[in-house]
Parts: sequence; C-alpha cells; structure tokens
Amino acid sequence: MSAQVAPARRRGLADEVADRIRDAIFDGGYAPGSQLREVELAEALGVSRGPVREALLKLEREGLVRGEWHRGTTVTALSDEDVAELDSLRAALEQLAVALVVERGPDLAEIDAVVARMERAADEHEMVRCDLAFHDAVYAAAGHRRLREAWEAIRSQVHLFLLTRIGVESEGYLAGIPAEHRELAQALRAGDREAALELFAVHRRHAFEILRGSEH
Repeated sequence: MSAQVAPARRRGLADEVADRIRDAIFDGGYAPGSQLREVELAEALGVSRGPVREALLKLEREGLVRGEWHRGTTVTALSDEDVAELDSLRAALEQLAVALVVERGPDLAEIDAVVARMERAADEHEMVRCDLAFHDAVYAAAGHRRLREAWEAIRSQVHLFLLTRIGVESEGYLAGIPAEHRELAQALRAGDREAALELFAVHRRHAFEILRGSEH
C-alpha cells in the first residue's frame, strides 16, 4: 500500500516574514522582552496573520522568541540559566571546531576576510553580525557537517547572547573586537592547538563575565 501524505504547502511567505522579524530583532528594533503582536506585525509587513503566526513559531524553535499564554509572544530575554547553558554548549562545539581547523590546516581566507570586515563595521550591531560570521567561517573550515549543523541550531541564540552583551556594556566593543579576532585567526594559522583553544576560551569568557557581572 502506498504511503498517504498530506498535500505540500508553500511556506515561502512565512519564511520571508521570519527573516524580516529576525533582522528587526538583530538590528535592535525589538529588544529582549519586547512583545510581538501578530496584528501589528501583519499590518507592518502587509501580510495576513497566518504567515506571521507561522513565522513566530519558526523563531520560537530557534529560541529567539517565546510564546506564553498569558503574555503572548515576546523576544527572548536570556535568563542566567540560558546564558550558562549557551556558554557551555558553545564551548563544547567550538573546542572541537578549533581542534579540527588546526589539524586540517585549511585555507583561512574567509576568516581573514571577516576580520577585515570587522575593521569597517559602522556600529555595534554590524560588529555582532561580523562576530557571528567569523565563527561561521571557523565552523566551515572545520569540515565537519554535523558540527556545523549543531552550531547553526544555536546560532540565533548566540546572536541574542551577543546583543545582550552589548546592551550591558558596549564601551570598547567596536575598537577591541577586530584585534581580538585577528589574534584568534593568527592562532589558528600558527597551528598551536593548545594556544588556539586557550585564546578562544578567553574570548568566550570575556562576554560571559560581562553578562554574569551585570547580575550583581
């Protein structure tokens, strides 16, 4: 007996709406904790509420928004537990990525190109995008498909993590981040596994400590 499947639905519009809302969050248009109302979003985007509802569900699966029956949908405000879990998971993934990049010794041209873009970043939000792009390039250079997919599964939440970090403290961020990432790239190129792992750990720890320090 042939399998019975439901008719396929076109999801392009919902995906586009999700992209627009995601970009607005990442550009600072909707801060953590902001409420996202279906009616207002539908009106602003010129679509019906259906694609907006689908888009919000997609973003909820990414961890960017949270839906609660008594509050509706809000942009995720990371709790202390969220911050700790993201930091520890990111550390586990990144340790493997760095070790693989050093072992493979691949062409690091894309990583260098992102560092160059960092030096031209106009504001903190653009710098955060470059920061994520740098780590995208590291995972790509690692040559491990499932590892890259695991990173992509938490990428939006890490983006939110970094936005929260600049919300707490942005002084020196634009000036310091390019040099910090240039040093990370040099460590990968040098092929010293332990030194590279330590530098990446220090890089992660800095953002984590800023967020944890804001609690006190």
